Amino acid sequence: MQNAVVLVSLLLLGWTWTLQGLPVLPEPLYPTQENFDVTRFLGTWHDLVVATTCTYMQRNRGDAAIGKLVVQRGATEGKLKTTKTGLRGGTCKEMTGDYELTDTPGRFFYHIEKYNADVDAYVVHTNYNEYAIVIMSKKKSTGTSTSLKLY
Repeated sequence: MQNAVVLVSLLLLGWTWTLQGLPVLPEPLYPTQENFDVTRFLGTWHDLVVATTCTYMQRNRGDAAIGKLVVQRGATEGKLKTTKTGLRGGTCKEMTGDYELTDTPGRFFYHIEKYNADVDAYVVHTNYNEYAIVIMSKKKSTGTSTSLKLY
């Protein structure tokens, strides 16, 4: 009887995690900005430099550091709305999405549907009004890539 109660409890716990719709994130890979304040991070950021292990971005590096990222409060709690404007193949494109806030201040999670990729983003250093250094770890079925951006 006791084994059945434990089994049912574990199944119920697993089922409730699947209802959240978010993957269970592992421990942070990188340390984030000490005392990170998401409210101060909101606003417009311009791409200055990108370094990456992503082969696609390396092949198309001419456009990689040209762009703008606008970060705003999301429509629902626990999310930030993002609008990325940049050159892709010589054409200016705008992409919108949501960053999911995590339990680690300065760490965000988002999914790129087009590439079926999960991205773990870390604000490792910022002074909130002049620069931000962000590391992004992108995981997809073909492998993992890491990018560092200076905004």
